[in-house]
Amino acid sequence: MNDLASQSFAVSIDAARVAYDGVALFEDLHLTLPARQWTCLLGESGVGKSTLVRLIAGLLPPDSDVTVSCDDGLPLPGRVAYMAQQDLLLPWANVLDNVTLGARLREGRANKETQERARALLARVGLTESARALPATLSGGMRQRAALVRTLMENRPVVVMDEPFSALDAITRVRLQELAADLLRERTVLLVTHDPLEALRLGDRIHVLIGRPARLAEPMELTGPTPRSLRDPAVLSGQADLLERLAGSAAP
Repeated sequence: MNDLASQSFAVSIDAARVAYDGVALFEDLHLTLPARQWTCLLGESGVGKSTLVRLIAGLLPPDSDVTVSCDDGLPLPGRVAYMAQQDLLLPWANVLDNVTLGARLREGRANKETQERARALLARVGLTESARALPATLSGGMRQRAALVRTLMENRPVVVMDEPFSALDAITRVRLQELAADLLRERTVLLVTHDPLEALRLGDRIHVLIGRPARLAEPMELTGPTPRSLRDPAVLSGQADLLERLAGSAAP
């Protein structure tokens, strides 16, 4: 595996205008993802969080004026991995084939080295015994662990995650937060979430997206190692602050 630390870079998104059916979603919106940090994005439903993720992935709507740039001067396409809210596992493929899907699509097969790396990551997430299982036989938490491994198999220095743990029960969610924090520690990460507690446990910087056209409120900066303890007083007080910000930004 390549040294991700040596590849780390910041990503900047400048959305001069993004509109749907003539209605502006973003105007003059600027977001920077610092290198090797987790940036978390919160906001009410429909404000544009998922659209911002798609902009970074290069999926631009027709009526848009957007620039995505990296501070190393190289283009972002090919250097970003995406993890969605749904696991999106292929139901007819077993877990090992699902997590090596990228290699199989690009190269026609998953070679021995790719399969060994996949098995090592599956072991990290506790899915060794499920490598040949079909998705339908797995729990929701197991499926999301497989989706996380598929994301990691792309070995990209930038990872964007759109509410990847929101459908899970509370205990599984906490465990996967801890796992993601460990396995994605050297990446530049954007995490979209509805959960202030999740953002406070994982984030180095937290933004709230508000209004229409949407704008970014002043970010909340956090320090210290992640994932932060659920009992951390700073996490508990920060949760109240973020809830107040979200409540104040919500449409009546």
